[in-house]
Amino acid sequence: MKLTSRFKFYLLMIKGLIILVHEWALAEALIRYVKELSKERGVNRISKLVIKLGILQSIDRNVLEFSIIELAKINDLIIESLVFEDEDAVLRCRVCNYEWSLDVSELNEDVREAVHFVPEVVHTFIKCPKCGSRDFEIVRGRGIAVKEVVFRGS
Repeated sequence: MKLTSRFKFYLLMIKGLIILVHEWALAEALIRYVKELSKERGVNRISKLVIKLGILQSIDRNVLEFSIIELAKINDLIIESLVFEDEDAVLRCRVCNYEWSLDVSELNEDVREAVHFVPEVVHTFIKCPKCGSRDFEIVRGRGIAVKEVVFRGS
């Protein structure tokens, strides 16, 4: 089936909207957590917010940053410095206990996109390099987390 350029354009637009919604949802959870911390401390100004990004999920930093900043405004939070730190993907085989790093850039785009939305599908595409088993755990490099919040005046 040959796709027209207009149809391809629409597919790209839909894909972009899905990514925007996904990153926005992640940002909402982060801001909800930071808002609770700010309420506990009675301040709304954050001098530094450090977010750890697991590279396994290939989070779109620009979309996530935009979402965090916009949601912070809506929630009356002021974030002076937003820092992202990558966390490498490390997997451990449950059969032979071998631990290895996964270079996500070696995965094709379709696989990266699938893992972006549902990290557990990585088991479908990756095997232990030592014994060939698909029974492994994701030790680190998955998801996002607040690593550090520095409040102004604290």
